[in-house]
Amino acid sequence: MRRGSLPYRHLINCTGILVICYLLSVTIFGNTGNKLLFHAQEPPNRSRPPELGPAPSLKLPQIHIRTLFNGLQIRIVETHEVPLVQINLLVTAGSGDEPANQLGIANLTAAMLDEGAGDRSALEISDAVEFLGATLQTRSSFDASSVQLNVPTARLTEALPILADVVLRPTFRKQELDRLQKERLTALLQARDNAGAIATAAFNRTLFGRRHRYGTGTTGTETSLTALTVKDLREFHASHYLPSTSTIIVVGDVSPDTILPQLTHSFGTWKNKARVRTIPSKRKALSEREVVLVDKPGAAQSQIRIGWVGVPRSTSDYFTLEVLNTVLGGSFTSRLNLNLREAHGYTYGAWSTFEMRLGPGPFIAGASVQTDKTAEALHEFFLELDAIRQPIGLKELTKAKNYLSLGFPKSFETIANTSRRVEELIIYSLSEDYFQDYMLRVQEVTADAVNKASLQYMSPFHSAVVIVGDLKIIEPEIRALKLGSIRHMSLDE
Repeated sequence: MRRGSLPYRHLINCTGILVICYLLSVTIFGNTGNKLLFHAQEPPNRSRPPELGPAPSLKLPQIHIRTLFNGLQIRIVETHEVPLVQINLLVTAGSGDEPANQLGIANLTAAMLDEGAGDRSALEISDAVEFLGATLQTRSSFDASSVQLNVPTARLTEALPILADVVLRPTFRKQELDRLQKERLTALLQARDNAGAIATAAFNRTLFGRRHRYGTGTTGTETSLTALTVKDLREFHASHYLPSTSTIIVVGDVSPDTILPQLTHSFGTWKNKARVRTIPSKRKALSEREVVLVDKPGAAQSQIRIGWVGVPRSTSDYFTLEVLNTVLGGSFTSRLNLNLREAHGYTYGAWSTFEMRLGPGPFIAGASVQTDKTAEALHEFFLELDAIRQPIGLKELTKAKNYLSLGFPKSFETIANTSRRVEELIIYSLSEDYFQDYMLRVQEVTADAVNKASLQYMSPFHSAVVIVGDLKIIEPEIRALKLGSIRHMSLDE
């Protein structure tokens, strides 16, 4: 290496720095300096994991509750770390409120809100929101619909009139409705090529049937979507988007004193009337295990869905079931995933969940598995579904409770996350301090409670079992398992 080269000069500089550090250590620490310098270079001790410190406490900000003169509820959470504000206008009306002949109208109504409102077109709304450095989106589920605005605090005054127009004065233009209907019909058509989407739809139809609202997705069907008109959407909006069914949630760099006058100006003239909330009825449990096969020729993997009718979000066993499901399939180290993925390599991931809604939603366990291992995977699924009904050990239970409680604070990391948690309080009529004690209530779940819940709520002998895959390969081995009565379901069904 040449003495004048750049690498050589860097080497000289680094050597000089080391020499200076050594001399300083000797000067400051005397004979111990040499020991300290070399001790810092020793490798870390990896013979045992580091000790866990105490779990940090979670202190949530106060929720300020206000009500406008027209009955519109306001929830305000002050967080001043960043100059942003999240405003969600939540309406407790969703797909569960739809008439039987208008499936998909709640979802389509929510999607149409920002496709033209007040005197702005869809493009003008988009441009105005983008100019303010904001984002505006609409959402809808079985239980609720919402319009969500995220905006810099300095632009809030300019953004609120746009939000008010979108919520109160949507234009429901026919050309925009035609476009969204075509997009949804195309998505339904594309879903026929998606094995996961097919499995979910077939599972819901098998478990809840055609007449129950949970038996069809929130998008609706080709027939119901095609039949919806501008008049239908306007009527649904007029009868469901009301102050009595709505709450404005404000999270961010504001105070009640500054935001309330602005909300009053934008939403205070909203006319109110009463509406009775619709809660889907409980679906009767299956009398026996039912196996449904959907053919997808040439599929490299099989989609498996197993489950039964679960519980509503209002269940008193919520925390117990969360712990139980974490053990079974609610985390990466759950029994299902360790078995089907880690031990056998049948899948990239196996999971389970209780979908809790206003009405009793489904319990689902599922995975996408290798075609030639479909029968083996089903066998392992039922081994785990049977085993979860046996007493759970203290070590496994403790790990599940720590997973839930220590992961809970991340759901408040952003103002958007916090706003969604406040939405949950409102949709399911939970107490305002519900989340303050969340981690404590998880830790209070006992082994006896979990074991009792597993016997009460886990019903593998009365389950719907849906498999989507290449039937000419997988059907003979599935039949050999003798899981229950088998029938075929077409894509049209």
